[in-house]
Amino acid sequence: MLIKLAWRNLWRNKLRTSIMSGAMVFGLMGVVAMMGFSNGMTDSMINNAISWQTSHAQIHNRAFNINPDINDFIHSPQLIEQHLDNNKDVQRWVSRFLVDGMIASARSTRGVRINGIDHEKERAFTPIAEHLVEGSWLDSTGRNPILVSSKTAQRLKLRIGSKVVITFTNPQGEVTGAAFRVRGIFKTPSTAYDDGNVLVRKKDIQALSQLEQVHEYAIFTQGASGAASEVFVRQLVAQLTNQLDDDIDVRGWYQIQPLLATMISTMQTSNQIMLTVFVIAMAFGIVNIMLMSVFERTQEFGVLMAVGMQKHKIFGLILLETLMLGVLGALLGILGSMLMIKIMQITGLPLGSMAEGLGAYGVDTVLYPKVTNGEYVMVLMTVFTASLFAALYPARQILKQRPVDALADKH
Repeated sequence: MLIKLAWRNLWRNKLRTSIMSGAMVFGLMGVVAMMGFSNGMTDSMINNAISWQTSHAQIHNRAFNINPDINDFIHSPQLIEQHLDNNKDVQRWVSRFLVDGMIASARSTRGVRINGIDHEKERAFTPIAEHLVEGSWLDSTGRNPILVSSKTAQRLKLRIGSKVVITFTNPQGEVTGAAFRVRGIFKTPSTAYDDGNVLVRKKDIQALSQLEQVHEYAIFTQGASGAASEVFVRQLVAQLTNQLDDDIDVRGWYQIQPLLATMISTMQTSNQIMLTVFVIAMAFGIVNIMLMSVFERTQEFGVLMAVGMQKHKIFGLILLETLMLGVLGALLGILGSMLMIKIMQITGLPLGSMAEGLGAYGVDTVLYPKVTNGEYVMVLMTVFTASLFAALYPARQILKQRPVDALADKH
């Protein structure tokens, strides 16, 4: 009975209820859109960092992480490879030879990290092979082929077939180098990675340095991807740390790039702040609407109290009206938001002029918003709770009046 009466009372003034509901709908859509874009940006950063750079976990000599030196190689590669092959949580892995050096053309010279890779394994490990803007991936043919980024190619005036000279300090502390031919030009979502990395065959750089060891193992785990993989990666890091020697350092992506882990918590806090600000503003709006509605019906409530209607039922009636208004706006807002996010997940949002700046953080040039079901439930429950509290003040105002005073009210 009270529910039916509350619903009818809510639509006595259709214009007022519609305006408040509409404000809630568009406000919620704006908040959810901001949440979606911040989630999408964080997701893009994490997925790209894991796919292109850090993988899920990496293994190095502990000294190499402190001060990368060509002599700080991994001393027990066979043992590590045995553990990786036998670990059911490891999906795939690659080994790399890493050394800091210089790349020089006839036009310019730049400092780079030289990544010596197993070209066959690396092709299936990272997406770089599928994102070459020119040329082809490394293979077994040719003498000293090299892959450079489009930024490096632009700054050194390189094209496919151009000759460059790679130099670095060998294990004996002497500068050594050799000529390489540009086989391909790549472009990743991270401008920082593109600025500082070139790829060569592992056997070529090992022969040049006269060192057959490796400096890095990169690992992908089974299970979830992106930020959701952190739990699985922590378990794997703990397992390998217990199994390997003390001079070996096993780190997850959240340790290699702590900024990413910080971004997750920061974005979650930011989303909560945005939602809180909206809910507070919405609560004030609901209080205002309900006060107007209650004071307009003061005589009506006086009649109900005079004929014996208990005050807790009047309180429940006002509470139901407020909750219905809040839940109606929230449901319509969430439905509208879900439709909007669904469309944006298909079309994406081109970042335009911002793409270059965000590229330094590994964000794609097209952003796809993401909102989880848990976040939609959080929005609904937050609005429901705010509506509940917003009903208390208007209900208290009418219940403070005596029936005779309410009947005498002329409003």
